[in-house]
Amino acid sequence: MSATPPSIPQRALSVDAFRGLVMLLMMDSALRIGYMYQHFFPDSQFWETLAFHTDHVKWTGCSLHDLIQPGFSFLVGVSLPFSIAKREESGQGFFRMFMHAILRGGILMFLGIFLRSMGREMTNWTFMDTLTQIGMGYVFLFLLGYCRSQVVQWSAFVLIVIGYWAAFAAYPLPPDDYDYRAVNVKSNEPGRFEGFMAHWNKNANLAYDVDVWLLNQFPRKEPFTHERSGYTTLNFIPTLATMILGLIAGTWLRKEWSQGLKFTAFAVAGAVGLALGEASEHLEICPVVKIIWTPAWVLYSGGWTFLFLAVFYLIIDVIGFWHWAFPLFVVGANSILAYVAYHTLRPFIVSSYKTHLGPDIFKWLDGYGDVLWEPMLTGAVVLLTLWLILFWMYRGRIFVRI
Repeated sequence: MSATPPSIPQRALSVDAFRGLVMLLMMDSALRIGYMYQHFFPDSQFWETLAFHTDHVKWTGCSLHDLIQPGFSFLVGVSLPFSIAKREESGQGFFRMFMHAILRGGILMFLGIFLRSMGREMTNWTFMDTLTQIGMGYVFLFLLGYCRSQVVQWSAFVLIVIGYWAAFAAYPLPPDDYDYRAVNVKSNEPGRFEGFMAHWNKNANLAYDVDVWLLNQFPRKEPFTHERSGYTTLNFIPTLATMILGLIAGTWLRKEWSQGLKFTAFAVAGAVGLALGEASEHLEICPVVKIIWTPAWVLYSGGWTFLFLAVFYLIIDVIGFWHWAFPLFVVGANSILAYVAYHTLRPFIVSSYKTHLGPDIFKWLDGYGDVLWEPMLTGAVVLLTLWLILFWMYRGRIFVRI
């Protein structure tokens, strides 16, 4: 198993490693760290920290797990300038690239719809999966990338952030007698602000009301009343803003700047984003909520993604210390496939091991330390199996592209 750097011309290795990290963070939910913490290690600060960062926060705030979707969306934008340049070098014109963007956006949308429908009625249309959200904004992202004007790109970003904030702020507040319990919001849980911030309350905001109308236009077994966690279809609009930040970062990567200037630009953009996001919530202008992708979340999570890119760029592309990231390259090289495989193949992988190695194959550690390790061991084997499949594809240079 020799590790050689990917030989992809005009491509930053840091981007591939960052993408691989994002996908592995997504897949680490298979380890069921939260379950292990709650049932076997409730008094352990170490396990509590692991559990927090391998799950989403309930409403406001941010864990490492919450940065998966903005990281993935950001990296779609980072890759676009490289993709456009490569297609232009092969002789493709605007029309062909534009049609490809439409096709890619459509495929991503319907992949997400399919994944969300698994285990439910196939007519239960939702548009809240990460792939669907990216697909819905991808054509707009391509047009911004093709125009190459940083002024236009920044202007689009500011317009989306301010416009989306203004739309929520202008929308009527929920009435005093609003039945939050009917939309899965208990009185003692996050998601219920007071005063101006109530414009972003869970299942009682502009985007929620749009979904009550929109999703009931599609065939459903029962009328749509609310999404349990509060996710909304309109998230794709601020998600586009996150992708634009990635587009700008990708443009900076392709510029003939010194490596020091690029690193500084990423680090400064990250610090500014974090500061603006924190200030928005502290001043009660807008809360930092990933689930409804508030403008403050765009700024805050965008800051983190810029900082992650800065660190990866410094270590891998500037210092040249890339060998440690080889497992990440393997996953990042087939990120879409990894995403789909993780959501579709887990039951098959588990049942196959049990069929061939016995139903108790994942229980051999149970009882060690008075802990039932089966859930965590099962997840670890699933992750290892998926990685080995991706490694085989990587060695064979089999890359699934949309």
